[in-house]
Parts: sequence; C-alpha cells; structure tokens
Amino acid sequence: MDHHKNCKHSHPEDHGEEPAVDAEALFEAATVPCDGKVKDPVCGMDIALDKGKPTLDYKGDMFHFCSTGCHDKFERDPWFYLSGNKARKKKPAAKNALYTCPMDPEIVQEGPGTCPICGMALEPMDGLSDGPNHELVDFTRRLWVSAGAAIPLLILTMAPMLGLPVRQWLGEIFTLYLEFALATPVIVWAARPFFHRGWTSIRTWNLNMWTLIMIGVGAAYLYSTIATFLPHLFPEGLQMAGGHTPVYFEAAVVIVALVFVGQVLELRARERTGDAIRALLDLAPKTARRILPDGEEYDAPLENIVGGDRLRVRPGEAIPVDSVVIDGRSSVDESMLTGEPLAVEKTQGDPVTGGTLNKNGSLIIQAEKVGDETMLARIVAMVSSAQRSRAPIQGLADRVASYFVPAVVIVAVLAFVIWLLVGPDPAFVFAIVSAVSVLIIACPCALGLATPMSIMTATGRGAQAGVLIKDAESLERMAKVDVLIVDKTGTLTEGKPALTDVATFGEISEADMLALVRGLESGSEHPLAEAIVEGIAARGIEAKPVSDFEAVTGKGVSGRSGGSKLALGNAAMMEFAGVDCASADEQAHALRSDGKTAMYVAVDGKLAGLIAVADPIKASTRDAIRALHKAGLKIIMATGDNETTARAVADQLGIDEVRAGVLPEDKKALVDELHKAGHKVAMAGDGVNDAPALAAAEVGIAMGTGADVAVESAGVTLLKGDLGGILRARRLSEATLRNIKQNLFFAFAYNSVGVPIAAGLLYPVTGTLLSPMIAAAAMSLSSVSVISNALRLRSVKLDA
Repeated sequence: MDHHKNCKHSHPEDHGEEPAVDAEALFEAATVPCDGKVKDPVCGMDIALDKGKPTLDYKGDMFHFCSTGCHDKFERDPWFYLSGNKARKKKPAAKNALYTCPMDPEIVQEGPGTCPICGMALEPMDGLSDGPNHELVDFTRRLWVSAGAAIPLLILTMAPMLGLPVRQWLGEIFTLYLEFALATPVIVWAARPFFHRGWTSIRTWNLNMWTLIMIGVGAAYLYSTIATFLPHLFPEGLQMAGGHTPVYFEAAVVIVALVFVGQVLELRARERTGDAIRALLDLAPKTARRILPDGEEYDAPLENIVGGDRLRVRPGEAIPVDSVVIDGRSSVDESMLTGEPLAVEKTQGDPVTGGTLNKNGSLIIQAEKVGDETMLARIVAMVSSAQRSRAPIQGLADRVASYFVPAVVIVAVLAFVIWLLVGPDPAFVFAIVSAVSVLIIACPCALGLATPMSIMTATGRGAQAGVLIKDAESLERMAKVDVLIVDKTGTLTEGKPALTDVATFGEISEADMLALVRGLESGSEHPLAEAIVEGIAARGIEAKPVSDFEAVTGKGVSGRSGGSKLALGNAAMMEFAGVDCASADEQAHALRSDGKTAMYVAVDGKLAGLIAVADPIKASTRDAIRALHKAGLKIIMATGDNETTARAVADQLGIDEVRAGVLPEDKKALVDELHKAGHKVAMAGDGVNDAPALAAAEVGIAMGTGADVAVESAGVTLLKGDLGGILRARRLSEATLRNIKQNLFFAFAYNSVGVPIAAGLLYPVTGTLLSPMIAAAAMSLSSVSVISNALRLRSVKLDA
C-alpha cells in the first residue's frame, strides 16, 4: 500500500480538533510516513524525518518527537499516548492562574501582583506555588543590599560616639556625600516596592502600613538630601559646629532594612502555613503501577492515570487514586483520613482512597476518581479555601485599621508642630525625628496579620487531625456552640452490626444451630446477614449447605438443609412460617431494650433459638461525650431508630435528650426549635437527609464518609465520623479564637504604647527621643511576635 497517496493524517493544531481516540489511527499516524512526515505521539505535531529530531524505539517501532520534552514524556508512559487515554483525560484547570490576598480574600486576579487594599503580595488561590516564592527571593536580595548599605552608614554615624574620629579622617563634607551615595540606591531601588505600595494605598485611599512607611522613610531621606546639598535653606540654629545640618540617611536606610527583615521573616512564616497542604499532597505517590490489557505492568506518572485504569498496589505502597478493589486482600492504613492508627481490611469490591497506605497484601484496583476529583484533592481544596476565608472577628481589626492610619498621620503632624513650637533647640530636628518615629512605629501590619495568620495555621492543623474547616466563620462559631445534635448510627456507633447474643431452645446445640444459620444467611445480601455470618465464622463454625433459599421482604429468610426446613427473622417471619415464638418474647424484648436487634430461628416449624445483632458503640464515644459535657455542651441524639433502641443507647452513654423516629424535616425543625430557645447549635450528620439541618445550624458537621450534599452543606467535615472528631473541632476552634484574641491584644497594646513614646511622651523623663531605627525594629518585632504566636497552633493538642 502506498501511504504517500492516501495521507489522512489529521492536523488538530490547524483545525482545532481533539486528538483521535482510535488507538490504531494514533499508532499509524506516529509510525507510517505521510509526505515524509509522521506525527509526534505526544503533542501531535508533524515531524519531518531525518532532521535530527529525538527518536525512540518502542517494541520494534520507531517514534519521532519534536523536542526532548515530548521524547521524555513518551518514554515514561508510551501506552498512555498510543492507547488514546491522553484524549480521554480531563484537562485540569490552569494551576495557580488565580491569585488572591491572604488578608483581603475578596481581591482575586489572574497572575501575581500586590493587593490594592493592604499592599501584600498576592498568593496562588490553591495555597501552593510551583517553584520558589518570587517575592521572598526578591525581598531577600533587597534586604542584603539594604543591610550592606546600613552597616557602613551606622559606622559613619555611631563611630564618633565611640571615640573613633572616622568623620574627621574623611572630612565632614565627604562623609555627607558618602552617606548620600550609600543611601540613595537603597531608597531608589531597594525600597521601591514599599513606595509603590504606599502610593497605591493613597491613590486608592486604602491607607495601610505602606502609607506610613512611604511617608516616614521619604520624609527622612528628602530632609537629609536637602540638608546635604542646600544647608543654607535651614536656620542657623539647626547647624552643627562645622556649619553642617544634621542628616538622617542612616535612619532611612536602617528602617528599610528592618522592614525587609520583618517582611522576609513574615514571608517565610507564611510559607510554613502551607506545610499541612504540602504534607497532604505528598501522601499521593508520584507514579502508579499500571496493568495493561495484555498483562504487562509498568510504573506510569500519576498525572497520566485515568478512570478505568487497572493498577497494582504492592505492600508498603500508597494507593495512587480513589479506586475500587477488583482483586486481592490487604489491610490499608487510613490514618490520613481518620486519624486512627488501626488498619482497615480491604477485599474485592471495597473502595480505597488515594493517599492511604497499603500494608501487607497486594491489591489490584480500578481507578475511579483521579486528579481534582480525588478525596485528597478535595481535602486540599477545602483547606486552601478555608485559609483564604475571613472570621467575623477580623471585622474588628478591619474597622480599627480603617481609622488607625489617618489617625497616625494626624498624630505625626501634631507631634511635628508641637515639637517645632515648644521643643528645645534644635526644635526642627526633634520635630522631624518624632514625626518619622510615629509614622514608622505605628505601621498596622501586626493588626492586619493577627487573624489571617491564626486562621491559616489552624486550618492546616485541623487537616492533620482529620478536621476539615470549610470557612473561618464556622471555625469561630464552633467555640460558641452550646448544643450538639448527633445521629446514632455511624456517629455514636460503629455503623457495622455484629453478632452479640445466641440462645437455643429444645435439644439443638448452639453449634448446630449456628451452622444452619450461617448456611442460610450466606445467601442473603442484607447488612445484618453479613454481620451474622462474620460473627459465626469468628466462632470457627462452618456453614451447612442450604437449598431453596428465599428472602421474605421485611420479615426474614427461609430455606432447607439436609431435609430440615429453616426460617430466620422477626416475629412476622415466624408467623409467616407458622412458628409459635411467644415463649421467647420476653427474652427478645430484653435484648431490644439493650439496643440490640433480636431475630428468631426456627427448624422444622419449631422455635430453635434466638440470635441478636447490635451496632456496637464506638470505644471512643463515652469518653468523648464526657469531654463534650465538660466543655459545656448539651447533647441531643436525633435518630430514625425506634424509641426503645434509641433510649437504650442514650442511657448507656449519658446523652441528655433523645428524639427518636425523626424524619429529615424533623431534624431541621429541631434546629429551628433550639434557635428560638436561644441556643447555638452544631448539627452532625452524614446523609442526604441531614443536609437541611446541617445548613440551618450555626455549625454543620459532616462525616467525610457520608453523602456529598452533606459535606457541601456543612462548615466542618470530619474524615472519621465519630464524636472524637467533633471534640477535636471544638478544641481547635477554642484554641484558634484564643490565639486570635492574643494576637489582637499584642497588636493593639503595641500601638497604644508605641505611638505616644515615639511622639516624645517620655522625653521629659529620659531626655531623649525614640530613634526612628528603634521604631522600625519595634514595628518589625511586633509582626514577628504575632506570626510566631499564630504558628503555635501548629502544635496545639486536640486529643485529651
């Protein structure tokens, strides 16, 4: 066949078409020349043969590539590109395309930049950035330049005070020019971001810390420059012995250097708030072992895995994506989801979550959710979103800051005027120093960082403990909750029924009866049947073969074994089978009063036994309820179960109130009822029927194993559905609110004390003014203290 006469290679780049999914067509386009060209199997470009482009021999066929990048991608995963999976893979949204401000999350733009409100550098909305933090790199470079100029300036200024006549050696005029030469690059180049942000704050009238820094540093530098080159413009009273006017180049430069120190420390600390997200992302392996249709296996890049791929997970490896087990048996460590150290047994048909750890067996799994659809990706997205959200308490800081900057400018002007009018000689110098010091020391950066830093750190800490915070408002409200509504199944109990009691009547032995029951229940798909079979198997009793199996809806099951007719179920089943069970009614009622489900067993029309199944209460529930009571919470159990069973569980646990047999609308009504009584309500649920109540409560708490609509309706998601997680969420909320209040106190107290001192309040006592350099150091220290305090939340203990 002459392929040159029948070229049908498509050109997606010319026609806007998606690459063909037909694997044979892809293979032909990449291997059969058409007009002396073949297709790059990775990007689809036409590659001219014999042009020195990269090539690769794969299973006896030669493939050609436009670049080394495409060659390397193909070499890592040839089947992905030749099978058509590349076309089926969902294109992810552009990563890090949108940037936002940590302090003002309403600011969102494409690409990096600075916030027009506070001047802070914008950060990726996913909380993480590829590669280095460019602002940190840039500010570090500017810090070194500023520090390099500040050191000789300090030597020139401070040496005479230490008895070193450096200025005499160099000459006063030359020294002044040297100071100007050292300071100018710092002010003109290094401090440019400060002046840019300060000017933006004035232009948009969002006055902030950069407004004060720009005015303070600019005033000190401008005054010093004029004093250096035009000293005759100043009164003689300002001139020193040599006829020179004092300058403050070193103050301006040291202030810039110290602000950079604070900014670099802050940027590094802010990067640490993303450690929790990075730790979560690191749980997913970088590759997955794909099994091809012909049985061949190889490690493929994780980003190339699509739904439907068969993957092998060997012992000790992490599950790559959310999948279902199709072959094999193993225990899986799900502590990254639940916080529980005990591994969970996984067999065919069981779901497994990406990022969890396979312990001791080999599993073959089929990928179901990949990329942004996985549980791990959803956790990361939720944590990132919570870190950007604002707590109501942040409104206090915002209101104060809106008035604070104009007030500081007024105080600085007043200080300047008062010192100029009533200050000692040289009054003008004192006025300049006091005004600049007020502007510098009052920078409200600590005030602005107080709440966001605590929220960012707390949400990361919560994620590590299996507590996902959807928004900062829920985190704050959780500390004020006084009533907790919980479901029974899966929250107070394990959600996994287990065989608890066995009683026999007549001559049949317990072992013989259980062997018949195991054989009978093996044919049933009911959840209680599975619990019964597992319970009997744990006793080491083998099943007897059963035929003619029949399930009677709402009643029980029946069948035959060795000529004997069998029946198992409730009283209605016994009536249906014609069996008198009245003699065991009292014993069955006693079991139900203990919160158990009692079932009758009949053989050949006669009552043979009674078995009971119960959903055991979780080991942690009693301690958690005691701790929640100690924390001041009233606990109400709202369940669809019958009154007898619900009361039995509540009595065992010391629950304050029980609402049994409730429907979804009843749960919502209960929340509304408690609101009218003045309570702050948290509602915990895991199903679609819980969504209305979750949305109505002050804090909705969803179990991560539950329905998506429940998770979406809740402000807090617990990756393990038990009261221990609720207790951890409560403690995290209390610790965060306490930390925010501490930060706000530090910021308010610092400014309340610092501004009067900078204005000269202590001058009558000490005889000296606060140096602008010391003011800058104090300002930077206040921000660092707030950040350091917020980072303490990373190690807060959430378990008693």
